[in-house]
This record gives sequence, structure tokens and C-alpha cells, in this order.
Amino acid sequence: MPILDAFLADETFRIELKDRLGLRGEKIDRLRAVAREENSLLRNAADESAATAALTRAEERITSFIGAPAAEQLYALARERWNNAPARAAGGRENPTPRGTPIVTDTPGGAMPNAIPNDTRIVVNAPAYRMDIFENGKLMKSYRIGIGYPEFPLPAGMRTANEIIFNPTWTPPDEPWVESPSSKVKVGQVVGAGSALNPLGLIKIPIGSPSLIHGGKSVAQLGGFASHGCVGLTDAQVVDLSKRLAQLGGIEITDKQIAGYKQNRTKTKNIALQQPIPVELRYETIVVENGKLHIYRDVYERGTNTEANLRNVLGAYGLALEDLSESERSRVGIALDRMGRNAAGVKVPAATSTPSANGAAAPSPSDTPTKLRNEGSASRKVTRRIKGEKEMAIEIAALAGKGYSAPVGLDTGKERPHAVTVNSRKQSN
Repeated sequence: MPILDAFLADETFRIELKDRLGLRGEKIDRLRAVAREENSLLRNAADESAATAALTRAEERITSFIGAPAAEQLYALARERWNNAPARAAGGRENPTPRGTPIVTDTPGGAMPNAIPNDTRIVVNAPAYRMDIFENGKLMKSYRIGIGYPEFPLPAGMRTANEIIFNPTWTPPDEPWVESPSSKVKVGQVVGAGSALNPLGLIKIPIGSPSLIHGGKSVAQLGGFASHGCVGLTDAQVVDLSKRLAQLGGIEITDKQIAGYKQNRTKTKNIALQQPIPVELRYETIVVENGKLHIYRDVYERGTNTEANLRNVLGAYGLALEDLSESERSRVGIALDRMGRNAAGVKVPAATSTPSANGAAAPSPSDTPTKLRNEGSASRKVTRRIKGEKEMAIEIAALAGKGYSAPVGLDTGKERPHAVTVNSRKQSN
């Protein structure tokens, strides 16, 4: 319900409802009012059972208002938007996007795993807690990042960065976690730039709702869960990133400018890029990198650490699973089992529904992010730590010299970043 409420406030989402569900303006306005009312009741639920009852009541109310078929389409569209699957994949038209709005689409060439871009873009792979900057197909810089909690996962898909915002304000979203008993902020309250209650740090880079790339994180939060659906960096990291991003976007941000923004933390400064930069958000748990097969923990429970997915990745490099030595296959099998678990260590079902022990169909992992997010919103709880290993790497002889780029100048947040050399370009105002 919090997701639906947020999306119904988005004009492009309402346009999709008209196009794909045939809902008229007045009905959409009423639907929006219902979602807002029910979300408010959900937020004030006294406990988890009350929250569950509130969710059920909300769904029943929406179903009675627009009918069961339209309600199912509505929820599917919300899940699609949350997971960043494009409208055209379901037979609709591409979303109209207002000028300056970060674009959200599917990942091009998604059938090719571990793809190295041949253009200029940022690539984020959530399970690897890694972000890379490519310029014309060459990896220029890598960062260790914090990612969204499983209940608020970082999405996957193509987005764009259009601007860099120094000293951003923060408006807490209308969600239960904002108004937990320990919270010092309220829904809709504008938290000022530089405030100790503002989690965004020195800089935020919008990449399309509900996600940002932003600072404000501690070194301890890198390489783990750190946000409600954003890419988290330390302030030092995000300064380094912003200077590089500005250069790629056709402008210059100088050290003198940054020093000025730091001195006046209460003043917000928006700097537009002349050329938008694509941002690709990936969820790849099986990655070939310079002769090693890296298998990452399936922290978002998407059922990706399977033999079928492994064969798909190996096939991209001209190999079959049978081409591996017996020892290599054994180690890979162990890694798939150990990493095919969620943050709590529970085995995750494969991405296609399979019968459970009692013969019923197991929940589809494609619905897991939405399910987790609803549970997290209702209970106001999030998963903060991973039990056990996060990654296993197996050296594969036949993959020597192949795979995705190894990190370049990996910024783990523990050391001061090297100075960024920028070309002489017109300075931003």
C-alpha cells in the first residue's frame, strides 16, 4: 500500500493507468484518495496483526471499487514500476517522461550477463555492493557501496542522472518506518539541508523514484544494507563521484565550489548536467571476473543462484558446465548452495515456482521484493545484517582473462580518495 500510494502521486503512473487499465481521471483521483486513507490507517496500526488486517481491508476496498481484474492489473503495474520493468514489455506504450526527469527503463541486452558497457555510464551491481564508472567502455573508477535493505531493495534497470544536488533537503515519505516510536521526524516534514536528522549527507544524485545515489553513510555501512532503496556512499566518496560525474556530463565542479558548499550547509545548490549519464542498476549474483567465478549471496531472495543461471553465464563465455573439471564443478556447486540463501541464511527457491514439501506452489521469487517491502512497511522492521559469507570466488581455468572488469581504484571509503583530475571546462554557476 505505501508503494501504491506513492506511485499514485506520480503523474506518469496515473497516465499509465488511463492507457492500460482504461480508468478515467475521476476514478483515478478517487483511487488515490482511497490509497492515501488506507496507507494512513496502516501507518497507525498498533502491531503486526493489525497491520496485516489493514492491508487486507485496503485490498478489499480497492477491489470493490474498480473490480478484481482491474485491481490485479493495478498491483501488477505497481510491481512492474517498482522493479523497473518497462511498460512496453507488457504491451503498453513507453511512459511519457517530463523533461529533466530521470528515465527508468529495462536493462538493454539483459540476456547477456556480466556485460561490459561500450559507452559512458554508471553500473551498480547490488549483490556485489559495487558501483563502477565507465567512460567510452573503459572502467575508470570503482566504489564500495551500501544498498537497500531487503524490505526496501535497490531496483534493477536503466535510469539516468541529470543533476547533482549539494546540501539537499529531505522530505520523509509517507511510510510507517518514518514514524516509528524512535523517529524524530514526521511524514511530509521538510528536514533542512545539513540537519543532523537529514540522512542524505552532503550530496544526492536523483536517478528516478524511489532511488537516489547519496552520501551520509559511515564506512561501516558500506558492503552491507544501508538504506530504504538507495545507493549509499560516504560524503568523501560522493564528492569524488560527483566531480567525475560532472566531467562526464559536460560541466566542471571545482574544489573551491565544493569547499563553499561545505561551509554553508544550509544552502541547497542544484547543478544540472549538460549531458545526462545513464545509470544501470543490476542484480547479478553470478559474475565472471578475470578468470574467477564470483557467486554473491542472494540477499534480495530473487532465486538467481541456480544451475540454470550458472549455465547461462558460462554460455556467454562459450563454456558448458560439463567443460569444467570435476573439482571446479564441485566447488561451484557448494558455492551455489551457500550463496543461494537470504540474509538470514534461509534457502531461497529458484526463480520459477516449484512445489513445496506439502505439494503447494512455493511463492514466486519475482514477487518477493514486493512481499518483503510490504512486510517491512507494516512491521517497521528491516533486515540490517547478513548471517554468514557474502561471496565465494572459484578460479576457473577456462575463464582465464575473461569476464567483467576487475575494480579500478576501488574506493572502500576507508582511505581518502585520490584527487580527481578534470579537464578545463565551463564552470557551473
